[in-house]
Amino acid sequence: MSSIVIVLPKIEDGKRIRDILAKRGYEIDAVCSTAAAALGEMNNLNGGIVICGYKLPDMFFTDLNECMPSGFQMLLIASSRALSAVEGTGIMAVTMPLSVYELVNTLEMMLQSAARRRKKERAKPKVRSTEEQHIIDRAKSLLIERNHMTESEAHRYMQKCSMDSGTNLVETAQMVLTLLTE
Repeated sequence: MSSIVIVLPKIEDGKRIRDILAKRGYEIDAVCSTAAAALGEMNNLNGGIVICGYKLPDMFFTDLNECMPSGFQMLLIASSRALSAVEGTGIMAVTMPLSVYELVNTLEMMLQSAARRRKKERAKPKVRSTEEQHIIDRAKSLLIERNHMTESEAHRYMQKCSMDSGTNLVETAQMVLTLLTE
């Protein structure tokens, strides 16, 4: 699950929002009153959502958004007048006075979106460098030549060895090259 950091100028407001979300099953990683403290917390986490106010003691929400580590999204809590600056920036926002229902639904939507994005990125095949691909191709060629395998059999053999030994395909190809060229 994604991390949640709350940063509001008044720490009491942040704690109230933390309590509201905790009652609904969300785990809050940090509650801060300054953007600097929030950035420090975010650097220790692997991505998630930052719930913040329009103006913090040390910077505006736009500055915080620019400084956030990759993998974090912002959920802004501000007045409807202040939200006009948010349009077109990709920042999600909820208006004050805060509706618990609206906050929870927006947060849930953002968490589901982040989970889908992470799942999609994991599903992408790893792009190999030309050097890595060359090592794999040389190992396959050697297996084809020495063991009289087809290209698909050589590939399958290296994949199986890779999975059995817990190494990646490039490392397995390097081992094959080392063993068969000696």
